[in-house]
Amino acid sequence: MTPEETKDLWTRQYDELQARMTAGRGAGLANPAEVAGLTGLQVLNLMLAGELPYPHIADTMDFGLVEVEFGKAVFQGTPQLKHYNPLGSVHGGWYATLLDSALGCAVHTTMAVGMAYTTAELSVNIVRAASAKSGPLRAIGQVVHGGRQLATAEARIVGPDGKLYAHGTTTCLVFPLPGVGATAPAR
Repeated sequence: MTPEETKDLWTRQYDELQARMTAGRGAGLANPAEVAGLTGLQVLNLMLAGELPYPHIADTMDFGLVEVEFGKAVFQGTPQLKHYNPLGSVHGGWYATLLDSALGCAVHTTMAVGMAYTTAELSVNIVRAASAKSGPLRAIGQVVHGGRQLATAEARIVGPDGKLYAHGTTTCLVFPLPGVGATAPAR
């Protein structure tokens, strides 16, 4: 597939997902009772289906979740002028937030019922400048280690042509939610 064909495919996929998620619950926070008894992967799949709300940060940063499977999460975003810093380039925080989302949601897919996580460390390396002309970029997050107390993941931001824009890693603390019994996630 050519980079232009990949760009068109990514754009169609993103637009379809965004329409479904917006037509569903839209942006917001799920009620804890709605997600009780669900694995992390189930929660994210319900979000993609529009049956649970997606987080407001997706609207703020112009990106969104496009794909999940156990141990993997893919986000897509297109940098806009509103994401530029005073030097006239995309702010490092945009890359960091996109990577953090892919990394965190990759870990989220591995959470058993009653388990949660929080980011303890985030490392970001920007290797190519993005701009409003870059078009869609994808952050692909993959769990490296999913333990009972720690999880690590790595992610890469790439363009439709396969060029690397940034990469990062995370370490997350894993813990049981108070008052909720944890079970093993279904694969």
